[in-house]
Amino acid sequence: MKSPYVPELAIIEDIVEETLANDVKTFRVVFSNEDTRRNFSYRPGQFAEVSVFGLGEAPISITSSPTQVGYLEFAVKKAGVLTTALHQAEKGDCIGVRGPYGNVFPVEIMEGKHLVFIAGGIGLAPLRSLFNYCIDPAHRSQYQTVTMLYGARSPGDLVFKWELEKWGARPDLVQYVTVDRGDGQWPGRVGFVPAMLMDVRPSPEDTVAITCGPPIMIKFVLQNLEQLGFAPEQIVTTLEMRMKCGIGKCGRCNIGSQYVCLDGPVFTYAQLRHMPKEY
Repeated sequence: MKSPYVPELAIIEDIVEETLANDVKTFRVVFSNEDTRRNFSYRPGQFAEVSVFGLGEAPISITSSPTQVGYLEFAVKKAGVLTTALHQAEKGDCIGVRGPYGNVFPVEIMEGKHLVFIAGGIGLAPLRSLFNYCIDPAHRSQYQTVTMLYGARSPGDLVFKWELEKWGARPDLVQYVTVDRGDGQWPGRVGFVPAMLMDVRPSPEDTVAITCGPPIMIKFVLQNLEQLGFAPEQIVTTLEMRMKCGIGKCGRCNIGSQYVCLDGPVFTYAQLRHMPKEY
């Protein structure tokens, strides 16, 4: 029986520099083993443990959609030793991937509903998997209106810019983009994501809101969604705080009796309200 701690070998196929400061990169990887490449399956919301051999590993959201077959994508913000090593990697380098882990976004419950995605900064990465899943031609008819509200600190901090342009051009999607501060040449909206949410004022009727971003953004987004009439069961978010091993053994990510890596990382706001105020 294979140890759950042993990663599969994967080759970095492409690297995209997402931000002007070059502190976020998206890595497209393919498994070296053809059987693994063919049989690896995951669903939106799950994560994987990504390792740089000799340095360690870290839990990172799978930002590609299961509808995009043959590869995985991870958006990585440079923050520590492991992520810095990843940022120094080049195309063709070998890394380790084990997983997938965690629960998933409740796509079946979302069917037939209006969807409102609310993301901030690198928080778009875990939502991107679900967003691309829902707007894929194979699934788009299963949902009503699909709206994306996204913001970052500055124009240079926006991630997936090429994809934002593609989404914004689609007539079957609604998209709003804002930045906390413009650069003098930014032609779009300036302001915080929670404020933009109150400007857009999506209806809670037959609607599910999905959010991820900096903790302070999520705090005010949750408050504003409640003010707009969203019930806690209609709000979904994803947490990654303190996750390490991915399989509930190290005990770093427990919040009360819940383990983010096992019981999450996807939670409804109704679930979060019954958890200790550590998140």
